[in-house]
Amino acid sequence: MINLELGVYKELSRLETNPYKIIIYFGLVSLFGDIIYESARGAAPPFLNYLGASAIIVGLTFGLGEFLGYGLRLISGILADITKAYSKFYVVGYLFIIVIPFLGLVSHWQLAVILIIAERVAKAIRSPARDTLISIASKDIGAGKAFGLHELLDQIGAAIGPGLLTLILLFTSNNYRVAFTFLFLPFLVMMLIIFKVYHRVRDISVYNEEDVAHSSTLQKGMPKKFWLYTSAIMMNVTGLMHISLLLYKTSLILLAWMVVLIYLFVQIIDAASAPISGLFYDKYGRLILVIPFILSVLPSILGLYGGIQALLIGSMIFGLVYGMQESIYKAAVSDMVPINYRGTAYGIFNGVYGFGFLLSGLIYGYFIENDLLVAGFIYTLLMQIIAILLLIYSIRR
Repeated sequence: MINLELGVYKELSRLETNPYKIIIYFGLVSLFGDIIYESARGAAPPFLNYLGASAIIVGLTFGLGEFLGYGLRLISGILADITKAYSKFYVVGYLFIIVIPFLGLVSHWQLAVILIIAERVAKAIRSPARDTLISIASKDIGAGKAFGLHELLDQIGAAIGPGLLTLILLFTSNNYRVAFTFLFLPFLVMMLIIFKVYHRVRDISVYNEEDVAHSSTLQKGMPKKFWLYTSAIMMNVTGLMHISLLLYKTSLILLAWMVVLIYLFVQIIDAASAPISGLFYDKYGRLILVIPFILSVLPSILGLYGGIQALLIGSMIFGLVYGMQESIYKAAVSDMVPINYRGTAYGIFNGVYGFGFLLSGLIYGYFIENDLLVAGFIYTLLMQIIAILLLIYSIRR
């Protein structure tokens, strides 16, 4: 296994001598990708309404999209590991973002729904392969720094996109067609960068068959500490109230534009926390994950008890935790799983992560609807205590 990993890292060093440079390339691709699809995530619901779709159709579209976007990552991760064609999965997954600008050319909500769901499937195709490539490129700089820097650039795009589309809609009197068609421009820039990335990483997927045959991990499967870790993540995420519910409760108090402004600040905090937590992760290892696990208690409790100050603080803390989830949670996977299983590992991780938030939304939505504050408080504490115990046990193994 050591020979296998050294061979891959040696190949990478031949392609790109500066690991920070290749991570920045990955980050810039994600930045422009986020400008495109995060814009759509904000504008698509009212656009579907404009085309005549009902509230049920809108809810089903985004619910199914999220389910496929996370659930299919396990399949794409396994396929990426089997074929070793990580760079090809990466490029194909980003190519299909082109469906978003094409929203500006459709006139029927049925076709718009297909395009929106197709983008989520594309995200499922590219994510495990991308995370695997980043984990390989991070060898000389640390997984925490690499994923933190990538998440920083990713979130910059996530903040620019909705803001940019808001201005376009404002100055074109809510012309959705102009707004979506404009997104062809960042798509073209993204593709120029992604082919530059592909030129540097395409040979990473070429493994030495003799090395693979001698990999003991290939016969044994995933390390037990990985399963313990993913179980901890499941408990942590299921016990964390999602930002959507925090903003929902905020919308009952504040005007809509104020709620959007709060979400923008959440994105900014997310972007700032990712690289900082990455530095601490590389210094202290997985033990640093205890901090976001503990912090996860606060957004849920503050969200349950409500009040504008509590909701504002809870939303900001969620942004802090979310930045850590998107960076050091992923970095931990690369430190536990060897290269030839990382596509599968990231597929499992993302699937568990998405399913955890699905359960979280259902459970906390039920608590909010039925005003079950005490039950919600007990549930939150219990889930995070279990998560921390599982995390510590995985570290000890």
